[in-house]
Amino acid sequence: MALRSNHEVTQLLKAWTTGDEHALEKLTPLVYGQLHQVARRYMAGERPGHALQTTALVNEVYLKLVDCRQINWQDRAHFFAVSAQLMRRILIDFARSRDYQKRGGGAVHLSLDDTPSVCYEPDAQLLAVDDALKALAAVDERKSKVVELKFFGGLSIAETAEVLKVSTETVVRDWRLAKAWLLRELGERN
Repeated sequence: MALRSNHEVTQLLKAWTTGDEHALEKLTPLVYGQLHQVARRYMAGERPGHALQTTALVNEVYLKLVDCRQINWQDRAHFFAVSAQLMRRILIDFARSRDYQKRGGGAVHLSLDDTPSVCYEPDAQLLAVDDALKALAAVDERKSKVVELKFFGGLSIAETAEVLKVSTETVVRDWRLAKAWLLRELGERN
């Protein structure tokens, strides 16, 4: 069933790219569950009470994907890689927006007596990971992509290798080295 579904998703993506609106209607229920799993994985790393919920994140990605007609989808793995990247960008933009708002951007000024007693932590960890991934990309773009696809996108080693057009052994090696590099980088920031 999964193999048929993978092939079917690839076929529907290609049909959608050529303008078949019915392909999108058929594609949505096939990919929604996995998009929700990827979003849940992203949201698990967020602080409790995050304003953006899992379903809202999936919906944001869906809206962005529907507008991306110029993408020439290679296959199912490519679709989920792009989706994972979009989720990461949405959460980063959201975190930066919260940080901006926390610093008073566009806020109405209140006296201390009028402010609520509850204070939320900014999504500092997410921003630190994003900064570390950008630094890794500057050193080694492929290792950064391996982390993004495997960790954030939830792709398997084989799917990651397929998207990056490298061997599975290369993905395993890159994954191991990237994790060590990121741990060191994030440790230096704390």
